[in-house]
Amino acid sequence: MSIDKYKALNREQTIQHTKKRVAAYCRVSTECEDQANSFESQCLFFKQYIEHNPDWELYEIFADSGISGTNTKKRKEFNRMIACAKSGQLDLILTKEISRFARNTLDSIYYTRDLKKYGVGVIFMNDNINTLDGDAELRLSIMASIAQEESRRTSERVKWGQKRQMEQGVVFGRSMLGYDIKGGKMYINEKGAAIVRLIFHKFVNERKGAYVIARELREAGIAPMRANEWNNTVILRIIRNEKYCGDLVQKKTYTPDFLSHEKKINHGEEEFVIIKDHHTPIISRDLFDKANDILNEKSFSQKGKTKYSNRYLFSGKIKCGICGASYAARYKTRKNGSKYQSWSCLTRVKNGSPHMDRDGSQTGCSGSSIRNEEALYIMYLICRQLDIEREKISHHLIKIIDKVFSMDSTDCKDTWAEQMEMTKKKYSNLIELYTNGDIDRKEFIAFRKKYNAQMDNLKLKIEYSKQQSVVIENQQKLIENIKSVMDELIRGVLYEDEFYAELLDKMVVGEQDTIDVYLKGISFRWHYIMKRK
Repeated sequence: MSIDKYKALNREQTIQHTKKRVAAYCRVSTECEDQANSFESQCLFFKQYIEHNPDWELYEIFADSGISGTNTKKRKEFNRMIACAKSGQLDLILTKEISRFARNTLDSIYYTRDLKKYGVGVIFMNDNINTLDGDAELRLSIMASIAQEESRRTSERVKWGQKRQMEQGVVFGRSMLGYDIKGGKMYINEKGAAIVRLIFHKFVNERKGAYVIARELREAGIAPMRANEWNNTVILRIIRNEKYCGDLVQKKTYTPDFLSHEKKINHGEEEFVIIKDHHTPIISRDLFDKANDILNEKSFSQKGKTKYSNRYLFSGKIKCGICGASYAARYKTRKNGSKYQSWSCLTRVKNGSPHMDRDGSQTGCSGSSIRNEEALYIMYLICRQLDIEREKISHHLIKIIDKVFSMDSTDCKDTWAEQMEMTKKKYSNLIELYTNGDIDRKEFIAFRKKYNAQMDNLKLKIEYSKQQSVVIENQQKLIENIKSVMDELIRGVLYEDEFYAELLDKMVVGEQDTIDVYLKGISFRWHYIMKRK
């Protein structure tokens, strides 16, 4: 091949690669933005802008509509654009401003820095920043921080406005079983309301438990709302929901971090908004109170027991020897009206006795139930057999506990917090010095790196100190509780039940009313046969 042909190929390659492949990214956060900033207007603007540049060619316009910019996890088009850039399909990305790209400083820096590794720049048009420029990251950090702070203020304003609306009775949230929520108001859905009334009737009037009600609803072919199937948790959630008797409680969840948008259950961190008799009830207040009184009764210890008593002593310790499921505590009523506690196989409770379901599959279990008093009596027989020296054991346990939990609790949290504040002030002064021209870029970068490292280190120390404080506090409480329990145990104040529960490793109920018992730390099996009257 002659040299002229090589030169021609070079010219051809140069022509082919002269134009940069340019993509654009646009996003609108709400439906209330003006026409100039609307979703459609942004798309049209970028298309025309790229086409008017002779050195550019339009690759694609990536657009997310109605999604917050505080994080990038849910922005599908944004993430697809990043993937295209990394695979070498485009050279440049245009976006209006940093707040359209990301309001999270960390995300802004991370993505622009990552794209730069692949030779892909980002131009923030309104901010006049091209990430391929030498000082782009510094300017981007400052502008992104400002955008992030604005996002925080916007979040606070939105939260304040929502709370005012809640106080006026506006309902936030989705429709639920029995109610349709439209325009911030609740309207009864009769189809769903009938199911709610049925659940309360079965629970209060027929005295059926949540597991049984769930099973009966499944067998009746009634579909739940926003759940795969009926289960005890769904039933209990309905019974506990005050909306069904006409009351409204809002702010049951809250968002502590405006960046992550992660919701957490409100345990009193923020004030609840409570309005009584807010809307038309599905059930009477009397029926609602009766249902919740029943639940509350099951949540507290039996009458006559000490503060250390636990109604469900053997929870998780009684197993079915037939299907392997755990046993659950249930309360039953004798013919004379008195109640007693019984343990039943969860598989049998949920699915009934062994039978074929609609799909032809075997389901259910034949596991026998066992009364709580029977389980306690078996433990009594074992303990009497062992002739346990309680005082000796208690003294030994307390010595072990003290040894395990002993630790230094030096608290430097206040000192580290003071150092953190001083470092933050230095960082703020650094930006001012650079902006005023008192230090050059090289000095700024060096000091910034130093202060960031110091703050990262202090953050870890402060967080560790907080965790240590909580751990130490919890350990001290635990030590005192255990010592108190053991002391009461020695003096005979504490009921025997709790002592048995602590000793028991597991109790396996097998076929023909057989029971195998295993104690903690003892490699021996006790075998019993229940005598049914």
